[in-house]
Amino acid sequence: MNKTTFMAKPGQVERKWYVVDATDVPLGRLSAVVASVLRGKNKPTFTPHTDTGDFVIVINAEKVKLTGKKATDKIYYTHSNHPGGLKQISAGELRSKNAVRLIEKSVKGMLPHNTLGRAQGMKLKVFAGAEHTHAAQQPEVLDISGLI
Repeated sequence: MNKTTFMAKPGQVERKWYVVDATDVPLGRLSAVVASVLRGKNKPTFTPHTDTGDFVIVINAEKVKLTGKKATDKIYYTHSNHPGGLKQISAGELRSKNAVRLIEKSVKGMLPHNTLGRAQGMKLKVFAGAEHTHAAQQPEVLDISGLI
C-alpha cells in the first residue's frame, strides 16, 4: 500500500491544445474555465507548484458577452508612472478596440500572481476572429457549455 502523494515533475507533463469559441459566452465564466485549464486543474495529475496545464486557444474574442452594465461601468486603469499618467478605458470600449487584451487581462487576473502564473499565462493564445494560426498543433474543441 503506497501512501505517497503524486507530485508531477516538469518533464513528465503531457500538454494538449484546446480551442474555445468565445461567441456569446460571458467573459467571467469563459475566463474561469480557461484559467482552470491553463493551471491544469482539469487533470488528475494537478500539482500546485508545477505547471501542469494545457495550451488554450480562444477564438472570436470580439464576440464575448459582457453582462449587465459592465460594458459601460467596468473600467480598466493603466498608469505610466508619470504625473498625470492615469488612463482609463471601459470594458465595452476595450472590447471594440482590442478584444484580445480584454480576454488576456481577465484570464491572467485569475492565475497566480507569481513566476508560475506568468508561465501559465504564456500558454494562452487569443484571436479576435474565427481563424487561428495553430492548426499544426491539432487542437481539440473544449466544450464549455456544461461548465458555464
